[in-house]
Amino acid sequence: MPAFDIKSITGVIPAMVTPFDESERLDEKRLRAVIRFLIERKLEGLYITGSTGESFLMSPEERKRVVEIAVDEVKGRIPIIAHIGAISTYHSIEMAQHAERTGVDAISSVPPFYWGFSADQIHGYYADVTSSTKLPMIAYNVPMAALGFDVIKRISSIEGVVGVKYTAATHAEIIRIKEEIGKHFIVYSGADEMAMSGLAFGADGIIGSFYNLMPEIWLSLRDAVAAGNLAEAKRLQEIGNAVIFFALGRSAMTCIKRGMAWLGCDAGYVRRPLGGFIDKAAEDKLKDEFRQLRDDRQLSGVAFLDAL
Repeated sequence: MPAFDIKSITGVIPAMVTPFDESERLDEKRLRAVIRFLIERKLEGLYITGSTGESFLMSPEERKRVVEIAVDEVKGRIPIIAHIGAISTYHSIEMAQHAERTGVDAISSVPPFYWGFSADQIHGYYADVTSSTKLPMIAYNVPMAALGFDVIKRISSIEGVVGVKYTAATHAEIIRIKEEIGKHFIVYSGADEMAMSGLAFGADGIIGSFYNLMPEIWLSLRDAVAAGNLAEAKRLQEIGNAVIFFALGRSAMTCIKRGMAWLGCDAGYVRRPLGGFIDKAAEDKLKDEFRQLRDDRQLSGVAFLDAL
């Protein structure tokens, strides 16, 4: 049985990074350190082996190993949602059943992509994968494989599909999901740069990449929205966005992982073609650029920038 009911999995949840070493091998020691780092910073769950976790750059065996390590290291302290998506229903079922045996609290999946699958095929995919375990399923709407409202509404009728990780700029659909599908259907806002609007539009929680790096910003933003202090929430969103858009102009995943290292949690390196190993000179240059950003934009209260 899952340790956490899906209805209780709310708040600020990092889409957890997966550390690789200098040779791009899965680094289990660093992975455990990342998990401890995120728990110590009072984050409210982990979304593992997703896009930020470089899941599509890993073998199924590596993805399973990340799930095993996460469950072992967390020890029931916070909930774990494991992304098990693949183009193949067969492989997704295999990873979903492994995740259930290992002890996660919920599963999530992008729809099958690349071949331009029909709405019927996508519905069949979610029906087949969800029925293969007793775990709740969070569908994943993502720009490269957007579900669209009509498909989200259709798959919401599948027993066990309890919500959606909604990553898109069309936040009006968050309101529509809550109105037309129902308040019970869980929505996680998945666009870091729109966390404020996601929460303000009714999302139950936020899941994002930069929550690994700047948890203090997003936890405070969540609290500001809950308190109705939208001016403070906007200020915090602007700080977060300054870092996000700066990082997107480089290698976002490298910025996140190396920024965590500057806080004392070495999250390793990024697999190619997304990134790869960066040497000391390149990392020193990146630090200098972040210092310049901090000073030019007068950014304060960001722990990794303050540490530079």
